[in-house]
Amino acid sequence: MDARTSRYRDVYARWQRDPEGFWAEAAADIDWIEPAKRVFEPSAGVYGRWFVGGVCNTCWNAVDRHVMAGRGPQLPLGPWARASSMML
Repeated sequence: MDARTSRYRDVYARWQRDPEGFWAEAAADIDWIEPAKRVFEPSAGVYGRWFVGGVCNTCWNAVDRHVMAGRGPQLPLGPWARASSMML
């Protein structure tokens, strides 16, 4: 992907305009055990708290749901992908 076709600038600008809306939209793409009651609580601690009241299983979202969708044999993306392909 080259800089002319990348959506990075558009996505970054969207995040800057409306951080809570941006992350609420992104959160809709994962499976939640209990959906968040609030996207962001700025008064919760030094850095605030995201997805207040929400509960999700990160392993399910990162791996298991993709295997269940038939993508088990596909190599993963990320720093481990090269090591995984070398082991095949």
